Amino acid sequence: MLIKTIHGWELPERAATPEDVFINRRELLAGLGAGSIGLGLLSGKAEAGVDPSAKYYPATKNPKFADAGREITGEKLNTSYNNFYEFGTSKRISKGAQALKIRPWEIKIDGEVEEPFTIGFDDLLKKVMLEERIVRHRCVEAWAMTVPWTGFPLKALVALAAPKNTAKYVQFQTFHDPEMAPGQKPPLFGGGLPWPYTEGLTMAEATNDLAFMVTGAYGKPVANSMGAPLRLHCPWKYGFKSAKSINRITFTSKRPVGFWENIQAAEYGFWANVNPEVPHPRWSQAQERILGTDDKVPSKLFNGYGEFVADLYKDLQGEVLYR
Repeated sequence: MLIKTIHGWELPERAATPEDVFINRRELLAGLGAGSIGLGLLSGKAEAGVDPSAKYYPATKNPKFADAGREITGEKLNTSYNNFYEFGTSKRISKGAQALKIRPWEIKIDGEVEEPFTIGFDDLLKKVMLEERIVRHRCVEAWAMTVPWTGFPLKALVALAAPKNTAKYVQFQTFHDPEMAPGQKPPLFGGGLPWPYTEGLTMAEATNDLAFMVTGAYGKPVANSMGAPLRLHCPWKYGFKSAKSINRITFTSKRPVGFWENIQAAEYGFWANVNPEVPHPRWSQAQERILGTDDKVPSKLFNGYGEFVADLYKDLQGEVLYR
């Protein structure tokens, strides 16, 4: 008799129905003069037509992350419904994201490291071992998806960077090109958003097995709309912590202030760990809506991945860990 082991992160699955999830941060951005842009399909291809990294996919599956406890979100839905404010505040930015030029792409490594350097994305791929992980993604807006990401553990990049002992945090920065990304253009009447997008982790978080640098999804190079060619994914945190289209990684002794924390620290903090018992100031986090369904399911502490990360926070009771 086959006995299925129920993992700590598993939730019951529901029948799929048409997706219509629309809780977002538009009201906050509207007051800052942000605009919106377009609908459509996407392409994860480089400008030349074929992504030079395509030969690395599909990658070997990591058996530790072979089952997220729920069905994988359909690729078409997943790549056409997400946040990427560089291209607008609409969830449907996939057409606009085709303007993202992913070759050439360089990542600058600097700050508290033995020797700062810049490396091309394709050269970086030669120095790491790619793997596929099926993991859950929880947006702060209370919707969720499940993605077969391909990439490599962030700790491999940390080792490559050779940080000094003085490095306590890692800051991730995305591109800044208003001509390419209309969402980065300053509004006509002043104000605007604090581009480029930045986020940060502690060194302990960055070297945890669960922290992942994404280069692909669905057995191919990651789509532009999902943050090509290189993004972060921290499945135990709300999605805004997972910076997209990263071109600079800085090791620092000072805690970074993230993009959303800079805009509204009362709502978006440094830690942003998932906790159903700690509501966002404007909505509950007790439940989440599975992208592609009409069902709401209970949220779980650390998005169900507490066995990997709970010990990171055992001595930080004085911190606001869940916002």
